[in-house]
Amino acid sequence: MTYENNYKKLLQLIPDLGTGKFESRKLKAEGFMDLNIDLLLCEKHRIVLALSHYYKHPSGDMIADPDMEVAVYPDRQAAEALSYQDMFGYRVVYPEEGKVDLSAKKELNSFLGQWLSNLKTQGHRQED
Repeated sequence: MTYENNYKKLLQLIPDLGTGKFESRKLKAEGFMDLNIDLLLCEKHRIVLALSHYYKHPSGDMIADPDMEVAVYPDRQAAEALSYQDMFGYRVVYPEEGKVDLSAKKELNSFLGQWLSNLKTQGHRQED
């Protein structure tokens, strides 16, 4: 159910999600950091997106934090977290072919669901 809920939440933020017909976009909400969405891969049954906020580090560099890769399966109406990165570290659900980090899978998908809910509550949307 988590994967279906994450898909529904993504679809609320990105109504044309299943088309894979965009390279990148930015969702904005007054008073909050923009959400950057980049299309990394578009296959017949799977789309991979990068979702990130960027903040300005004291050095002047723009840092993605958090930065997640998410696989979307439009046919199944499901979305799952693949990786998570922030200034403290990096986690990946599938560390190598045939291996799954079940702890990362559960925690990252839970985080993704909460993050997407927060983005919706904050009013993030694409500007026309």
